[in-house]
Amino acid sequence: MNIDVNELEVMEDIASLAVVTGEKKEKYLLWQLEISMAHAKRIDLIVSFLMESGVKMLLPQLKQAQKRGVPIRILTGNYLGITQPSALYLLRSELGDQIDLRFYADSHRSFHPKAYFFHADKESRVFIGSSNISRSALTSGIEWNYCLSSVVDKQAFDQFYASFEDLFYNKSVEITDTVLKKYAKSWVRPAVAKDLARYEKQGEEEKQSGLKKEYQPRGVQIEALYELEKSRKEGAEKGIVHAATGIGKTYLAAFDSLPYKRVLFVAHREEILRQAAEAFHNVRPDDSYGFFTGDKKDADVDLLFASVASLGKEEVLKGKFSPDSFEYIVMDECHHSTADQYQKILDFFHPAYLLGLTATPERMDGRSVYELYDFEVPYEITLKEAVNRGVLVPFHYYGIMDDTVDYSALHFVRGHYEESELTAAYLENTKRDQLILGYFRKYHPKHALGFCCSRQHASYMARFFSESGVAAGAVYSREDNTENEGDEKTYWLDRIEAVKKLESGEIQALFCVDMFNEGVDIPVVDLVMFLRPTESPIIFLQQLGRGLRKAPGKEYLTVLDFAGNYRQANLAPYLLSGETANFHASTADVALTLPYPQDCIVDFDLKLIDLFRKMEEGKRKGHDAVVHEYNRVKELLQHVPTRVELFTHMDEAVYQYCLKEAKENPFRHYVMFRSALGDLEKEKCAWIGTDAGDFLELIEQTNMQKSYKMPVLSAFCEADGGSVNGLKMAVTESDVLWSWKKFYQTGTNWKDVNKCKTKADFENMTDKDHLQNITKNPVNFLKQSGKGFFVDKEGYLIALKDEMQAVLQEGGTRFADEIRDIVQYRVLEYYWKRYRDKA
Repeated sequence: MNIDVNELEVMEDIASLAVVTGEKKEKYLLWQLEISMAHAKRIDLIVSFLMESGVKMLLPQLKQAQKRGVPIRILTGNYLGITQPSALYLLRSELGDQIDLRFYADSHRSFHPKAYFFHADKESRVFIGSSNISRSALTSGIEWNYCLSSVVDKQAFDQFYASFEDLFYNKSVEITDTVLKKYAKSWVRPAVAKDLARYEKQGEEEKQSGLKKEYQPRGVQIEALYELEKSRKEGAEKGIVHAATGIGKTYLAAFDSLPYKRVLFVAHREEILRQAAEAFHNVRPDDSYGFFTGDKKDADVDLLFASVASLGKEEVLKGKFSPDSFEYIVMDECHHSTADQYQKILDFFHPAYLLGLTATPERMDGRSVYELYDFEVPYEITLKEAVNRGVLVPFHYYGIMDDTVDYSALHFVRGHYEESELTAAYLENTKRDQLILGYFRKYHPKHALGFCCSRQHASYMARFFSESGVAAGAVYSREDNTENEGDEKTYWLDRIEAVKKLESGEIQALFCVDMFNEGVDIPVVDLVMFLRPTESPIIFLQQLGRGLRKAPGKEYLTVLDFAGNYRQANLAPYLLSGETANFHASTADVALTLPYPQDCIVDFDLKLIDLFRKMEEGKRKGHDAVVHEYNRVKELLQHVPTRVELFTHMDEAVYQYCLKEAKENPFRHYVMFRSALGDLEKEKCAWIGTDAGDFLELIEQTNMQKSYKMPVLSAFCEADGGSVNGLKMAVTESDVLWSWKKFYQTGTNWKDVNKCKTKADFENMTDKDHLQNITKNPVNFLKQSGKGFFVDKEGYLIALKDEMQAVLQEGGTRFADEIRDIVQYRVLEYYWKRYRDKA
């Protein structure tokens, strides 16, 4: 509700009302507050809680007041978590540092005031009563508020104001970005929120009645937009938003893209592109948009939605576009970004900002994905947090023991069971079919999804359910459907047709094969069935996420997981709770006690608990687990992994164990580790016990409180005319300065540099400032480390001792490659730790 010039006269009359009761519009508190803000010289608000809906109503006049230079102070409470983080983020985003925003901080006294002070030259007013800052409290809710004038009763006004001043300055804590982020991260939707939301929704429906729908950021989108803009102000040119399915990541990207003229949205499926185009068009209706897919090749548009398959070809990129064609690029499902076609797109374009979107947890993505985005993760909200905050519905998970298949008899190759063997084990398995159907009927779903291992399996399940009286269909990619016969021909449905039939209730169950893992919205889904092994944590959570979106009348999602003795079956408790698997704890012991999301039910069959316990008995621990993980990664890659590759693919629980147990950490002595396994090349075995081996271990183990040593070491790795097999024996000031600046100008790496509070501080540093820091810190400490490998040399900033000349000559390019691998790993390790600590 914004003040119109023509309404001022009417509102002046309304402002004379001392009693505000909210029964009708002329007695809404909002009207009183708006006219008061329009005349105020200072504004002070004190309320027990803030809600996003109320803040949105007050913001227009607060912004106008701010433009006039009016100081604004707000004191609110955080008791019971009724104050919404998005309301606070909205105030911070729109009013910046010019608002003094604080939490009441006296835990020994309750906090329930609701007062709105407006100070002017001749008269000040305070509205005191029952209204907090929410839509219903400011408008149609039954709220009683009284306007007290400093002219009518100065003594009473001064007493109220003195109390406000005392609370504001002596019983509060400033809501800084750090305090706000901490509050948001721990915020859980309070039980009373359901009632409050009902009143807020009624008010919203009244507002939208008869009007064109408005598209504005909501909830966590507001928070994410604030953090994205903050990261850009700090110098970030790329970043990942990791957010659970259902928060509206595509709309978030559309809102975030508004300052940029030309935008590219990249995804791997056309249906995702169509949904994205609709979202962007709703947010940016005046911009032209088009598609770059198999049958369409639009290019000269403001908003382009492109498939990876069509765009990710060198001849297409160079023939149709230039590196600066787009100012803003969105990579949907960015955990795929390390794939070749994605890499070609990322390497070709140079946008002002690159945004990666993913719903998968950070510890389950290849860590190399984070490297592509400079380890910048401006915002993340996990599945557990999204459920706790009421963004997603809770789940009722039932882990059901399925002993109808012996998975130990099936081949497991490079992280997967053979599809043909799985299919054969499932088809015509009457006992399993009846087990699945029995549990399906037990929970009476209306719209169910079943995830299968192959198209034959999906078609078979559709036939079995249909013949059992449950309308069902199967869906998988059109390409796979070219030679369908039998069940596949009878029960296969086009993807769009399948979704429509499931939503309308024409079919009750839809069986699919990975097709609905990503980017497809079917909010009505009320039951999902896992009918295949959990081979990938990412896929498990993607499939779970298909059913967690909110829909009218939907209170929770039922999850039926038919688990057997397959590998990684015992990961489910950790995936559902969001906890990292404990290297030492038994899954069987913690499965029923882990902190699952609010209002969720997790129930494992006792036979399944026994299975977990049996799996734990064969669990490798300590050194054996590290060796097993090394061999697993080696099998996955089909070659001996470098340190970087091992880091990228290593199981998170094993990696955390390595960090805590230095003796078992292969990254601290990788050559020795591989030698002990008999997996080291003969020429590298000769390095052990010599300067070559000692030098490698020095770099592997050198202490890194900051990242300073890495750009110095990187300078030695810059091959030029003075290098020996790709490594320099000495580096000049200009060599190190170039490497140093390149490193710290990337993303927000500048934050590591001493005395730099802003990127401007870093940019204003002179070469002399940098060299003084370099000489005092990394160069000095490298010279003092190890067996005197680093020394002074006239004309150079730092050099290797003369004996290393022979080492570099004899070691050849293999030795130089080892050094580069170590330096790259240490950089990744440092920023990965920093990111984890920050998270």
